[in-house]
Amino acid sequence: MNNFDWTTFTRRIAVKSTLAEMYAAWTKAVEIEKWFLRNATYFDAGKNLMDRNTSIEKGSYEWSWYLYDVVEKGIITDSNGLDFIQFSFAGDCLVDIKLSTQDNYIIVELTQKNIPTDDSSKVNIRLGCDSGWSFFLVNLKSVYEGGLDLRNKNPELKKMINNS
Repeated sequence: MNNFDWTTFTRRIAVKSTLAEMYAAWTKAVEIEKWFLRNATYFDAGKNLMDRNTSIEKGSYEWSWYLYDVVEKGIITDSNGLDFIQFSFAGDCLVDIKLSTQDNYIIVELTQKNIPTDDSSKVNIRLGCDSGWSFFLVNLKSVYEGGLDLRNKNPELKKMINNS
């Protein structure tokens, strides 16, 4: 484990979609709720509540998931309207979403970085977020390619791999 990088990880997935659709999947509240969140609220740079069908540029967010009482609050630090979004996540971490086209697929590349190296962050952020993002990227593909949402939304079914 001496060479293991606890401060960053990258996950990639190919989705049969369009660049515009994948960009909207990350930047519109109504779209990100289809595959990732129970509730997404976006605020523009002036802290005004954004329309659920409008793509966030710079501003902030409040996100919540099924089966968890946690509300994640963060900042959208960068978005170019086409193929790149960056936001804070899990404290001071940054998540970069890079979208590119290859062989009729959109490659979604997620990098989470600036992960602290204390033991709690290693377990909960580095390993936990890696596992969570891996599931949600598969769910993104499932929802946009076939319409099937793989998330467990039943509170009676705990500790499932689709509870990430």
